[in-house]
Amino acid sequence: MSSYLEASARERLRRLCDAGSFEECVAPSERVVSPHLAQLDLPVAFDDGVAVGRARLDGAAVFVAAQEGGFMGGAVGEVHGAKLTGMLRRAVAERADAVLLLLDTGGVRLHEANAGLIAVSEVMRAVLDARAAGVAVIALVGGANGAFGGMGIVARCANAVLMSEEGRLAMSGPEVIETASGVEEFDSRDRALVWRTSGGKHRYLLGDCQAIVPDTVAAFRAAAIAAVAAARRQPVELTLDALEREQQLLAARIDAFGALHEPADIWATLGMANAAAIPMLEIDSFAAAAEAHRLGVK
Repeated sequence: MSSYLEASARERLRRLCDAGSFEECVAPSERVVSPHLAQLDLPVAFDDGVAVGRARLDGAAVFVAAQEGGFMGGAVGEVHGAKLTGMLRRAVAERADAVLLLLDTGGVRLHEANAGLIAVSEVMRAVLDARAAGVAVIALVGGANGAFGGMGIVARCANAVLMSEEGRLAMSGPEVIETASGVEEFDSRDRALVWRTSGGKHRYLLGDCQAIVPDTVAAFRAAAIAAVAAARRQPVELTLDALEREQQLLAARIDAFGALHEPADIWATLGMANAAAIPMLEIDSFAAAAEAHRLGVK
């Protein structure tokens, strides 16, 4: 089995999509690179750290984007963001069945400052425009860099988020929190704490991701196929009422968990049996336990 975590961006695309179906747009051969990095004597990548294009997923016409975590941690700059935005707009123009975002990123590329921030805001708007046009957007999170910063927000703008246990999803990364608030608030070297707080299992139990899968490209492919089919069967409209319900959900979380400092305490409060054992459960066993809990089986 091939690990999703260990694969490069293009390896993930090649194995996730139908064989031979990926057609890259703005390929490395076009050498469209960041206009900012060279000025800082920093290396550039001919794809600016993201591969975008059209493909087939179990026969469905999709557009796909895969961030390369090996280049600047998958961080978003001006060109990187423009490629994502252009791909989403092209998906709407061609009435694609769905868009898949393979996220592997620490967020905005600080070297590009405002250009990177603007790029991420444009990606967010393009995601919501795609959804409003009836094109489902599915985010996949299983890379070594997770999905943090503005791209963490982009993930939550999607129709569905698919994660592995190894994936992480949050607004601020562990090192950022530690730098801003001190090691007493959050110790970024405590890897078990990091994954308990932002990892796939925690996000699944809180309802921030819709499926949790083993760390294989095949598992992500199967989950993506199911998510695209579900989104096409039951499209979720973007309405003010829906946004207000989301806000009410977040407010309820603060009321229920605001005084808790340990994710395992949250799991216990949710009613999960033997919450302390959750980090040790194999993903299939964890998914079964979480599903039983969701159905009210004790």
